[in-house]
Amino acid sequence: MNSRFGVLLLLLVMLQQVSVSQEYVLVGWNDLGMHCSNKDFSKMAVLPPFNNIVAQLIRKSPNHLPQLVTAGFSVEYSIPGNTYSVGKTNFWTYAQQLFGLSQPLTPNIGLTGKGLTGNLDTIGNHFKATGIPITPFADNDLVNENPYQLIHLVARLIATGDTVAATDVVIPVSNEVGCVQSGCHASETAILSAHESVPGFNRTQPILCATCHASNALGTTGDPEAQSFSYRIHSRHQFITPTNSLSTCYKCHPGPNTRCLRDVMGTNTTNPLTCQNCHGTMAQVASSINSGRRPWLDEPRCGSTACHGSGHAEEAGKLYRESQGHGGLYCSACHGSPHAILPTIQSNDNLQSIRLQGVAGPLRDCNICHSTPPTSPGPHGLTYLNTTTANIQMSTDWNMVSVPVTVGDSRSTILFPTATSNAYTYVSAAGYVRKDTLLNRLGYWIKFPSAQTVSITGFARLHDTVDVVQGWNLVGSISVPIQVASIVQMPTGIVASGYYAFSGSGYIQTNTIEPGKAYWVKVSTSGRLGF
Repeated sequence: MNSRFGVLLLLLVMLQQVSVSQEYVLVGWNDLGMHCSNKDFSKMAVLPPFNNIVAQLIRKSPNHLPQLVTAGFSVEYSIPGNTYSVGKTNFWTYAQQLFGLSQPLTPNIGLTGKGLTGNLDTIGNHFKATGIPITPFADNDLVNENPYQLIHLVARLIATGDTVAATDVVIPVSNEVGCVQSGCHASETAILSAHESVPGFNRTQPILCATCHASNALGTTGDPEAQSFSYRIHSRHQFITPTNSLSTCYKCHPGPNTRCLRDVMGTNTTNPLTCQNCHGTMAQVASSINSGRRPWLDEPRCGSTACHGSGHAEEAGKLYRESQGHGGLYCSACHGSPHAILPTIQSNDNLQSIRLQGVAGPLRDCNICHSTPPTSPGPHGLTYLNTTTANIQMSTDWNMVSVPVTVGDSRSTILFPTATSNAYTYVSAAGYVRKDTLLNRLGYWIKFPSAQTVSITGFARLHDTVDVVQGWNLVGSISVPIQVASIVQMPTGIVASGYYAFSGSGYIQTNTIEPGKAYWVKVSTSGRLGF
């Protein structure tokens, strides 16, 4: 009886916690900027279909620090438009033989038991799915690769099944990897035949390269005499020129069409990095392995003195993709995956950041996780901006206004004490609705007895994302002027009108969203606008 009562009490507490002014933020990422897989496994295999997704769920509530939560929650995943893999690759035909399995793999189920839909596993302060067997081919196009597909993540409260947060992130994969696809070798049979005569080496059956050549990526020890796969590849191909060129690396990582390095460092307009800046030439990669470096386990570090230094260093003994920092968040949660550090040149990579903070790039807006703006420095010494004051010019009679800063008390009588009316917002299904407490992002009508300036002081909101519904919407502003042309539309192209301000005598189309003002805008379908 006591045990049952305890469980019931716990569920009631959890339900109460969700209902008390709480909000959840789900952040997801892939552990690598690109996962590679063979398309054909009939002769030889370098890498199987195997992709990893990580997520963290943040609970935010007023006057409390954000909290990473896992207990009582689940995170589901699905890949819209990519629901099966059998037939897009022949991996399942040869998987049992290649990997020494006791029985054939279930169709569309990968080596770890994960499929293309399911739940992420709960591990400590995060959720993770390892070994999702995705291919780069959507269900409606089995010819053209799509390396930057989105995986949809949904966080739910287990007790009720209610959704508390969702996000979409890239699950990158390419089938370009291969010695023949790169144009270097005539056939895979020729590669196998070129191997020296090793007792027991079977050139007529599918061969997993990592069986003989150790691979830390696959966890195989191989044959010490054969040396590691990474060493063999880089040492045997170090003659390829140009030695300091992305094109040379892209012969295998993963191929000429898919960009593995696509992030802010690789696309810097003044000093773009190449693979060789961090990893060295192929000869240097091979030499470092020969000197004891463990490929995949010992890799370049952000905190090296030649790069970012101790202020942006990984945890001791851990790689970037394994490191946690501010509040237990993984580095990748805010900055993105290795080789896809935000922002990147691929729009899908930037989607999560734009939805959360209104702009591409690393997550750096404290409002994403904090209900109450922090007063002390955060990650890398970043500080939330000091309070700012928005001075809003009011006309006699009715005005369209908004709250462009984060304030402690957002009652209309506190924000606009000289107003002679209540504040009204517009709801598509109900028309004008009176509101006593005003929210950021929304626009309101309010009346003043005379022309005057109203000042509102609070924490600056430099970016924001506004939910809009089909038809006309009355939207608010942020703490700084922004050009209409810079507003991000999600989905693209949903805005079906200009942005209209109210001057006191009528509506005027504008090119600039001013702090403290509100604007009418029409959209063709529900979505979000990133300011």
